[in-house]
Amino acid sequence: MKFVRGLMLCLLAVPMLAQAATIDQSNPYKMMDKVSAHLFGTLKAEQAKIQANPEQLRVIVKQELLPYINTRYAAYKVLGSNLRNTTAEQRDAFTVAFTDYLVASYAQVLTQYTDQKIELESPKPVPADRSIISVRVDIIDPQRPPIRLDFKLRLNKKTKEWQGFDMVAEGVSMLSTKQSEWSGQLRTKGIDAVTQSLRDLAAKPIQIENK
Repeated sequence: MKFVRGLMLCLLAVPMLAQAATIDQSNPYKMMDKVSAHLFGTLKAEQAKIQANPEQLRVIVKQELLPYINTRYAAYKVLGSNLRNTTAEQRDAFTVAFTDYLVASYAQVLTQYTDQKIELESPKPVPADRSIISVRVDIIDPQRPPIRLDFKLRLNKKTKEWQGFDMVAEGVSMLSTKQSEWSGQLRTKGIDAVTQSLRDLAAKPIQIENK
C-alpha cells in the first residue's frame, strides 16, 4: 500500500521526458491518460540507468511530472492558515523546498515500480463552471486486490490548463495529511524551520528498496 499511495502521487502530475510540451492539458481526463502512459513507458525504458544510478529518477520526475503539478498551490494548501503569517520571501522559499521534497518523495517511491497496470476512468464531460475535477485511477496488481485512488486537478484560470494538486487514497487526502503533520511545527517553530526540514528531507539520497 505504501508503494501504491506513493506511485499515485506521481501520477498526480504526470509525464513525458522530452515531450511534456506536446501534452494537451485542456482536458483533465485526456491529460491524465497521456501523461501516465508516457511516465511508465519512460520508467520501463530507463530501468538499466535507474538501477545503476537511482538519482536518475529525480531527473525523470522533474522533467515528466513537475510540469503537470501546481506546486505553489499545493504548498499554500499545506500551509493553510499559517500562510497569512509569512512573508513573500518565506512563501517562495517554502514552495521551492516543498517542490524538492515532492521530487525526492516521488523518486523514492518509483524505485518500487514493477510494471503494475494502471486503469483510468473513461473521460466525462467537464462542466464549464467546474474548476476542480477528480479523476479515478485503479491500480491493478496481481499480488493484491485492485486499489482505487482519486486525483484532484485544478483548472488554472489564466492558462486554461489542468494541473494536479492532490491525491486521495482510501478517503485520505495527501495534502490534508501533510498539513496535519506539519501544522504543529509551523506554529511552534515557524515556517523557516519547516522549510529547512524539507530541504534536509529532499537532500537524502534515492535508494533502491527491496520489493
